[in-house]
Amino acid sequence: MAQIAPIVIDTMNATLEQILDIVLREHHPHPPATEREIADFEARAGWRLGPELRALYSRCNGVELFVPLPDARYSILSLAELQRARVRILGIDDDTMGSASWWTLVDCQDSDFVLVDTAGPAPYPMLDAYHGTYPQVRKIASSLREFLARSLESKNRLFWLNE
Repeated sequence: MAQIAPIVIDTMNATLEQILDIVLREHHPHPPATEREIADFEARAGWRLGPELRALYSRCNGVELFVPLPDARYSILSLAELQRARVRILGIDDDTMGSASWWTLVDCQDSDFVLVDTAGPAPYPMLDAYHGTYPQVRKIASSLREFLARSLESKNRLFWLNE
């Protein structure tokens, strides 16, 4: 019997939907968030997810890329786990400890986090935040789509550390 070749997609040029298909098929997704969970999160957080994050959470309420926890380097947090970065990283909700618009999105399991900056309109940029140097951050992707594409291309390396 002939084997079916795997679908190969150029993730850097793929749409968000194509990337999410890969994430759900080849990685470790959690069950999708309900509309109620999304609405509750937006009410709690005080900002709207925007089309990209809504697409992600509508398809999976968190996901580990490449390997499951506890070894995942890319653990996209569930809506219930999303917090202001200064609270998650430092335990302090004070404007001197980083912007109120920075929210943890990815836990890299090594005191490194990827943040989503909700200060401007969606799509939201993604920032690298290391516990040891926080609140110093740097932009690593202009959108969730770019972040996921570069993450999948990295073969489980933290792509921004190689730049």
